[in-house]
Amino acid sequence: MDITPELKERAQALHCNCFVADAHYDLLNLLAAKRLEGGRTDVFRTDYLEKIRAGGVDLLISSIFIDDRHVPEMALRRALDQIACMHEELAQCPDLVLCRGVAEIRAARAAGKIALLLSFEGVEPLGNDMNLLRAFYELGVRGIGIVWSRRNYAADGCFFQPRREGRKGGLTDFGARLADEAERLGMYLDVSHLNDEGFWDLCALTKRPFIASHSNCRALTPVARNLTDEQIAALAQRGGVMGMNSCSDFVRLGAGRADPDELAAHGAHVKQIAGAEHLCFGFDFCDEFRIGNNREPKDAVPFYDESWRLTAGLLARGFSEDEVRGVLGENLLNFLERTIG
Repeated sequence: MDITPELKERAQALHCNCFVADAHYDLLNLLAAKRLEGGRTDVFRTDYLEKIRAGGVDLLISSIFIDDRHVPEMALRRALDQIACMHEELAQCPDLVLCRGVAEIRAARAAGKIALLLSFEGVEPLGNDMNLLRAFYELGVRGIGIVWSRRNYAADGCFFQPRREGRKGGLTDFGARLADEAERLGMYLDVSHLNDEGFWDLCALTKRPFIASHSNCRALTPVARNLTDEQIAALAQRGGVMGMNSCSDFVRLGAGRADPDELAAHGAHVKQIAGAEHLCFGFDFCDEFRIGNNREPKDAVPFYDESWRLTAGLLARGFSEDEVRGVLGENLLNFLERTIG
């Protein structure tokens, strides 16, 4: 899509003037890798701050993601290492502040700081010990992505591509108790990476709003990581939100890199099915991991400083500026207000 100067100006102005949030970024994993394996310090300020500021970002929700090589034996230790590294980075960069609720997020923005909220991307650090959930809650974790794309004690994840496997399962008994305890503590549940069986189990077993923090539309890109129209409608009926994922594999089928307008098409589809108030950003930027492993970049939106291009795509597809303000961050903030408070 050709972006006119007028459309660029409108999109960039919205990023400057509105609350901007991302429901999913692997920041803690990146910080820990660079500190623990790379021996570096002051990573956030050096590598990320300028471009995040350029995108007008007010809130980052960082996953605690555990690589396969640390599962299962090292999952708990690695999660705690990530949190420890985060605190070292917070001490070195006052621009970033850990928040535990919406009042703290709003206060961070008022002070000109970037709010950071923590979420599990797979509950492997818990093993099958429910007591650890309270410990992580006290450490600031407020979101629970129940699975990554593998099986754990709570549920089965969905693979990126079909694999030879046995019978799938939904939520286990531990997963059902985990959902209950999360709702009791005031934590939100995240269905991205959860398989279809687990999605519908969660709908049946819980009552509060939930999120798909980084998933697109299966009607447009038929892969298991995306949601069906029926799932999008169920999420919206519950009062949840859905974050647009920048990875080209979930934006369109085929080789090569998708562009922001193709991702905007998923936003338009969510609006058609459920309404724009159920849409947010969930970029899941992974190009840094790909480039580090000598693979081609695949994020339709390269990073936060280019995120205005997705906003321009939404405007071009008929989103009003009020609807875009919601997508930029207010929809996610409203969801958090109804879940973690």
